[in-house]
Amino acid sequence: MSIDPELLAILVCPETKQPLSVADGALLESINAAVAAGNLQTRGGEGVTEGIAEGLLREDGQVLYPIRQGIPIMLIDESVEVDGL
Repeated sequence: MSIDPELLAILVCPETKQPLSVADGALLESINAAVAAGNLQTRGGEGVTEGIAEGLLREDGQVLYPIRQGIPIMLIDESVEVDGL
């Protein structure tokens, strides 16, 4: 499942207003490896226990907003820091 290009064109990070892009497979593999190892938390402090199949990456490459069942979760507390993964 992929996000509608028209929707992607209007979505921005709710925190910094930076544009977002669809995360690539390599980044998602790194994120899911961290999830499997129990080493990933949301920015709200909750442990991530389920893999992330799709996500939107902030332009600076530091934060990912997950997409669940085709819906972008644009909540700062639900995002994950990916800088350094």
